[in-house]
Amino acid sequence: MEKATQPRAFYGSFFHTPEYGSFEYLERALIEVGEDGAIERVIAHDDPDQAAALAKAREAGTLYELGEGRFGLPGFVDIHIHSPQWPQAALALDEPLYRWLDERTFPLESKFADVDFAKEVYSDLVDQLLARGSTTAVYLGSAHLEATVALAEICAEHGQRALVGKTVMDDPAANPDYYRDASPEQAVRDTETLIREVEAIGRKSRAGAWPVITPRFIPSCTDEVLRGLGNLAESTGAYVQTHCNEGQWEHDVVLERFGKTDPYALRDFGLLREHSIMAHCPYLTEEEGEMFAERGVAVAHCPTANSYFSSAVAPIQRFRSQGIHVGLGTDISGGYSPSMYENIRQAVLVSRLLETGVNAQLPPEERGGLGEGTRLSLVESFWLATAGGAEALGLPLATFEPGRAFDLQVIDVKRPDSDLTGFGVFDEPIDRLARILYLSTPDNVRQVFSQGVLVCDKDAR
Repeated sequence: MEKATQPRAFYGSFFHTPEYGSFEYLERALIEVGEDGAIERVIAHDDPDQAAALAKAREAGTLYELGEGRFGLPGFVDIHIHSPQWPQAALALDEPLYRWLDERTFPLESKFADVDFAKEVYSDLVDQLLARGSTTAVYLGSAHLEATVALAEICAEHGQRALVGKTVMDDPAANPDYYRDASPEQAVRDTETLIREVEAIGRKSRAGAWPVITPRFIPSCTDEVLRGLGNLAESTGAYVQTHCNEGQWEHDVVLERFGKTDPYALRDFGLLREHSIMAHCPYLTEEEGEMFAERGVAVAHCPTANSYFSSAVAPIQRFRSQGIHVGLGTDISGGYSPSMYENIRQAVLVSRLLETGVNAQLPPEERGGLGEGTRLSLVESFWLATAGGAEALGLPLATFEPGRAFDLQVIDVKRPDSDLTGFGVFDEPIDRLARILYLSTPDNVRQVFSQGVLVCDKDAR
C-alpha cells in the first residue's frame, strides 16, 4: 500500500462505547492523534476551539475527513482465533468435535511445519481480518515455533496489533503422532523462545505484539507441560490463553482425570491469573466465576462456535455482574466467520435463546431459560467487541478517548449493494448504529486505521 501524508486529525461522526450498556455518538467531532498513534484530544462540534483546529489541520495537510454518509467505529478486538484453521473455516461444522479435529483440524494444522505455506495463509488471514475492522487479534498458532513467530512478524508488517501463542499439545495418548510436541521439556523451551522472539517483534511494531503461553487445553497436555507452562507464566508475567469448560466432553475428561473441574485444575497448574484469557466457559459455575473475578481472568466469548460445539450458551450477563472481564472472539474455525460483526449479532441472538430456553414442546417454565436479565443488548455486544476486549487484555484501546490507541474503521452506509441509510425512517443515532452492526458487509468497511496508520483502503483499489 502506498503511504500518503499521515493524517493527524480526523473529522466526522463516530460511535463508541466507553461504558458497558451505553454508547456515545460523537457527531461532527474532531479527533487529534499524536505521532505515536494515540488520541490526544477529542473536540466536539460545539466546542469553540474546533474551527481553529480544523483550519490548522487542513492547512498542514494532515486532516482526514470521513465524508458524507460515513461513520467511524473503533477497531474490533478479537480475542480468540485459531490462525492455522483459516483454510478450513466453514467446513465440517455439522460433524462431531472429535471427527472435526481428527479428520480436518489436526491434518491441516500439521501442514504449518511448512513455513512458506504458513506465511501464505497468515498473510491472507491478517488482511481479511483487517478488511473487516479487526485491528487487534489474539491468535493461537499451530504447534510449530517458526510458523508462529512468522505470524507475529506478518501482523507487525501489516499493522495489526497481535497477541500470539504457539499451541502446546504434548500428550502422546491424546494427540496424533504426526502432530504434537516432542516432549514437555521441548514444548516449554519452544514457548520460552517464542516469548523472547515475539517480545523483540513487539518492540519494533508500531501497534504492538505480545507473546501468549498457549496450552491447547487440558486434555491435550500432560501434567508436566501444564506445570512447566504455569511456572513460565509465573516467571515471565506473559499472557496465557487456553480453552476452559468449552463442552461437556472436556468438562468430563478433566473431572475424571483430576477430580476437579477445568478452572480449578488450571488454577492449580498456575495458569489462571491476571492476563489469562479463557476461551468459551459456558459451563462456568458461579463459584468458579467468583474465582475468575478475584484473579483478574478474562473470558473470550465465542457465541458462534459455542452453538456448534459447546451445546451451551455462556451466561455473559452473569459473568459481567460478577466482575469478570469479557471480550468477544470469532474462534476461527470453530466459528465460521472472520467477521466480528457476525459475532456481535450472534452474541445477542444466543443470549435471547438462553433467556427463554428453546424447546417449545415444554411449558415456558420448564424450558431451561435463565429468565429476565440474561439477554445482551446490541450495544452491550458492541462493547464486548471493542472496549470489553481491550479491558480483557488490559490495553488502552477501542474507544475514542484521549490516551487510547487510535484504531478506526470507516463505514460507508451508502454502498450500492449494501445501503444502510434506512430511507430517512428511524434515523436516530441508535438506529444508525443498529443498521451498521446488523447489516454491514465487508464492502461497507472502506478504510481501517491501526495506531493512527492506514492499513486498509478499499477506495484505493
